Amino acid sequence: MHLPSATFNERYEQDMAVFRTRLQWILLAGGIVLGLCLPLFVGNYMLTIIVTAMTAVIATLGLQILTGFCGQLSVGHAAFVAVGAYASAIFMGQSSLPFGVAVAAAGIIAGLVGLVVGLTSIRLKGFYLIISTLAAHFIIVYIIVHWTSVTGGSFGLSAPAPKLAGINFARPSNYFYIVFAALLVATYVAKNIARTNVGRVFVAIRDNDLAAEVMGVNLTAYKLLAFFIGCAFAGVGGALAAHARGVISPDNYTLIQSFWYLAYLIIGGLGSITGVFFGVIFIAILNNGLGSILAFLSGTFPGASSLLAPLMLVVLGLVIVLFLTFEPRGLAHRWEIFKAYYRLWPFSH
Repeated sequence: MHLPSATFNERYEQDMAVFRTRLQWILLAGGIVLGLCLPLFVGNYMLTIIVTAMTAVIATLGLQILTGFCGQLSVGHAAFVAVGAYASAIFMGQSSLPFGVAVAAAGIIAGLVGLVVGLTSIRLKGFYLIISTLAAHFIIVYIIVHWTSVTGGSFGLSAPAPKLAGINFARPSNYFYIVFAALLVATYVAKNIARTNVGRVFVAIRDNDLAAEVMGVNLTAYKLLAFFIGCAFAGVGGALAAHARGVISPDNYTLIQSFWYLAYLIIGGLGSITGVFFGVIFIAILNNGLGSILAFLSGTFPGASSLLAPLMLVVLGLVIVLFLTFEPRGLAHRWEIFKAYYRLWPFSH
């Protein structure tokens, strides 16, 4: 295991630990404390952006497990996010289930829907699997739009904010803590899935499924497991985002949104849990930075703000092309290079 110069492990448990040095533990504690104190210094507008980014990270972690680790290409991830969002909203609004139970049930339902879609991965892969997940996206959205008695159809559905211990979490400053805790748990679970035997089997299937099968891997079982886990993460992320938004509609879960999730992986780096954070943060900064520039220009050029959506798609396409050309391994690769420089210091020159 790579460690800084003059640092070594004495036990197997130390070598397998996620955080192996004192500095890493200090950075972890500092990050948690900073996150807990963030609502005290940041306004509701910025907190809303941060909460949206954190829910996107949770959903993208599922796609990272499914595509980045197991190699099962999916362009319908937004549909599974929608399943989780609508399931949680229905459970809380119509069945009056507690918030935690509703979110957990939403994740399980999204995972089961992903399991059904994953049945196509038994016989299909590559381009044909992409087409099947694309079809799944349109089927799920069609059901949401036309099952008006349950989903509200095109008019949308209310996703009430949770109330825990008499505290109303409708305000972003309160709801932030729920999403922050969920993000920590989701990251811990995803990181450990990647480190277990299951994660290693996913990587073996991604690299060469025929060789993995020869070694005794049950391709059907593990592909279905990857779909269940990946879509369950998507469901939880969608449920948390739905209650943060308050009202959801099919327009929130378009095919373009699925491409955004793929963009997070391409920019951040496939096969890296850290890369998910880099990808989401990079796009969030790019999106809000471009929005601020257009808002500033709207004083001189009226209507400039209306160009944000189409211009952002153009910029996103350009960014993806640049990353695929010059940094195909994503920002996570740059981060690994920086850490390697730190580990070899003072002999890194």
